[in-house]
Amino acid sequence: MQPEERRQRIEEYLQRVEFASLDELAEEVGVSVSTVRRDLDNLESAGTVRRTHGGARIVNPRTDEFVFNARETHQWAEKEAIGKACAELVSPRQSVIVDGGTTVYHVARYLEPKRPQIITNSLPVANLYASSNLVEVVLSGGVIYPRVGVLVGPLAVESFSRMHADVAVMGAGGITLEGITNSHGLLIDIQRAMMRAAQRVVFCLDHTKFGRKSLSFLCGLEAVHTIVTDSNAPGEMIEALRAHGREVVVAKVEQG
Repeated sequence: MQPEERRQRIEEYLQRVEFASLDELAEEVGVSVSTVRRDLDNLESAGTVRRTHGGARIVNPRTDEFVFNARETHQWAEKEAIGKACAELVSPRQSVIVDGGTTVYHVARYLEPKRPQIITNSLPVANLYASSNLVEVVLSGGVIYPRVGVLVGPLAVESFSRMHADVAVMGAGGITLEGITNSHGLLIDIQRAMMRAAQRVVFCLDHTKFGRKSLSFLCGLEAVHTIVTDSNAPGEMIEALRAHGREVVVAKVEQG
């Protein structure tokens, strides 16, 4: 593959996923990380990508698919139902890792009465309780992933590797009986660190995530304690997950 073709492929890949690690890009185009760094330097000089610590992001994304505010409105009723049901699983004054997913943001909205300690890489979640006297918020380090409002990169991973929490509340791009997947390699690294830091791992996944595979494999079902979904999720898959020994909480979606 010629350098021009390789750089075009890197740019097209970043247009699809918006943000990627050096290792992810090297695997995508089949070259070394050092070669990817040189390609990114060239693309950055052309103004199409921006280098970040440990990776790169596209400068002008073509869609708003990963804009937090836009995604947060999708499946609103389902996310609200899941948020309320998941918050009920949290005991008073527990420490709770909250990731940057939009469904998980709905969980965070209902945690204040529990007076928890929230540990997060999500700027929207941190801002939600910035003025609250009932919730202590610990924000990870890292590089801001601007259109989603999460902190990513090695500093974020290191932050969670030094923490311990009672429960981690997570989102993802898809779930099958093979496991859970998500859309970005950098998010995968952070989510795995979050899971290692928690005694209990809860995934909040609306019905559209069932039977769906995203770009990157996150974990097998054995790493998950509880899945919270909505009443529109396929019953046969819910039963299959329970047969695998996973707890599944089904939140009733209020109509209208």
